[in-house]
Amino acid sequence: MLRRLYDWTMEKASHRHAAWWLAAFAFMEASFFPVPPHPLLGLMCLAEPKRALRFAVVATLASVAGGLLGYAIGHFAYEAFGQAMLRALGLADSFPKAACYLREYGAEILIVKGATPIPFKLLTITAGFIGMNLFVFIAGSIVSRSISFMIVGVLFRLFGAPIKAVIDQHLGKVTAAFVVLVVAGFLAIALLGGGTKQTAEKCASATALTMR
Repeated sequence: MLRRLYDWTMEKASHRHAAWWLAAFAFMEASFFPVPPHPLLGLMCLAEPKRALRFAVVATLASVAGGLLGYAIGHFAYEAFGQAMLRALGLADSFPKAACYLREYGAEILIVKGATPIPFKLLTITAGFIGMNLFVFIAGSIVSRSISFMIVGVLFRLFGAPIKAVIDQHLGKVTAAFVVLVVAGFLAIALLGGGTKQTAEKCASATALTMR
């Protein structure tokens, strides 16, 4: 069944409208959708290695645009439905700490954490809630998302055929490794407690504070 699903996805990834689906996934994931676009991006790059960089650019631009929607949710509609959405996504407990670190580090924390498996939507909604400078937010998002997606694009552009050969031969093992990475992404949320000791202590206490 896994093999049939893989073959079906590869077929869809090479579809002429696949880039639009990728853009839609990247846009939604940056603001409210729980599934990251990286698996689709990777499969599209496998299906069309020569277009890998183009796909990475599409994902980057769409994710930054979706980040603006997340920013708007946090800034204008957090009480209306943003808080409930974060709760449904399992990110409510991380929100106050994320707000603290964004206040302390600004674009730096956006770039560093946005380039990790930590859900980007947590950062975009939080940035809007705290009123982060919009131009700083956009610049940080572009750098962050470029790092996240262009690494995939460059790797598949350079090594697309060998990577595909490994996946075709060891699909089960690759799938298991991907699951481990997803779990690591959720665990990475805890890394929001990084930084200096003083800042870590301050932001740890923010979990019990009203953020505005």
